[in-house]
Amino acid sequence: MQTVKVDLADRSYTVYIGSGMLGKTHPAFNITPGSTVLIVSNETVAPLYLDTLAKSLADADVHSLILPDGEAFKTMEHWSQIIDKLIEIRATRDATILTLGGGVIGDMGGFAAASYMRGINFIQVPTSLLAQVDASVGGKTGFNHPRGKNLIGAFHQPTAVLVDIKTLETLPAREFSAGLAEVVKIAAIRDVEFLDWLEDNSAAIMAREPEAITGMIQRSIANKAAVVAEDERESGVRALLNFGHSFAHALETLTDYTQYLHGEAVAIGMMVAGRLSEIRGLCEAGFSDRLGKLLQSFDLPLELPAKPDPADIIETMKLDKKVIAGSARLILVESAGRGVIDSSSEKPQIIAAIKASQAKP
Repeated sequence: MQTVKVDLADRSYTVYIGSGMLGKTHPAFNITPGSTVLIVSNETVAPLYLDTLAKSLADADVHSLILPDGEAFKTMEHWSQIIDKLIEIRATRDATILTLGGGVIGDMGGFAAASYMRGINFIQVPTSLLAQVDASVGGKTGFNHPRGKNLIGAFHQPTAVLVDIKTLETLPAREFSAGLAEVVKIAAIRDVEFLDWLEDNSAAIMAREPEAITGMIQRSIANKAAVVAEDERESGVRALLNFGHSFAHALETLTDYTQYLHGEAVAIGMMVAGRLSEIRGLCEAGFSDRLGKLLQSFDLPLELPAKPDPADIIETMKLDKKVIAGSARLILVESAGRGVIDSSSEKPQIIAAIKASQAKP
């Protein structure tokens, strides 16, 4: 088992990474005997792992809530169902929410924990690669609004994160590839040696070789943990973790969260941001080609659809959380492994990058 500490003073916690940990006594489940635990999962993951996970919590008063699976269900209605369930089981302030699933479940369960009785503990047990390397670490919680992604939420850190790579054995290929987009993201903006490693080991990763997967997850989390420790609430350097996300969130919103998985949208968004970085002269020519080859090796899409219109994408981006004082705060790259926060890109440059990334009608 490997561990990564997310160092946030009195809110610090440990991420545990290993294989076959569900169903066993584990330090991640440091729960007072007899206290209430609500496992929040979805219709895909619960039949596979909920009963096994419950065995790890034999000393607790365990309840469960199973929600629909998918980004389209990351809504106020389903967050409210979690709150309703907590009230139904008479959960008090010593209760714990345990999220079992991907990023959608983790985000909504975490926000329910942040908002119920002004804050209760929660533990993340991410079962998708995207959640394991990104969404479960850092304390961002919330849900979507029809006009924008993740517009409602709070920063609320988990007390622990348990990453069991064995759960990836049941993850569909498309979901696995989507998670790799967030791995590429962290390497592209922070860790050029990791980017090199991903290129050299792409075949082993796609074959889901345990040693490669464990090392990849550990390095991704260690990079993110260092950023979160420096800037927990995204007032500075943590914004770099949004590389590709402004374009991705606009694409998801404009397609009603039904056409693309989040990681697929991020892959496309990174291509737009990479091309914009080249148009701006911030990075060397050829960076976006290098990025595209790696994303393609992970079976990820590279192109925006012919529709929506670039103007619609830009208009949707105006409601993005990363807009500051009316100016889009985009994440671009100065070189491979070195991201930069940019508020100087002009509209014609952004449109040019979008058009260069769109499929031809």
